[in-house]
Amino acid sequence: MGIRGELFSTHVHSQSEKRTYFFNIKENRNGDIFLNIVESKKHGETDFERHQIVVFKEDLEAFIRALHLATDFMKRKSSGNSSDGSGKVPTS
Repeated sequence: MGIRGELFSTHVHSQSEKRTYFFNIKENRNGDIFLNIVESKKHGETDFERHQIVVFKEDLEAFIRALHLATDFMKRKSSGNSSDGSGKVPTS
């Protein structure tokens, strides 16, 4: 196991190079595996502001479904198409 229970890590820089998104798979002391998503945003010349979200393995499928719905909406919205905007996630 890596640093702080890290099993896997990758990252991507935003087009503006002001943000970096880290996608880390970690394992806690109880053996639970989770996805840790961190946004690191440049604040000034040397400081960084960090935000993170944790998604546990048992919630991953529902999280991915909701993420796909949200990103599909963003793609449609940016192309000028309208949507009902309900934001509801199908449970099936």
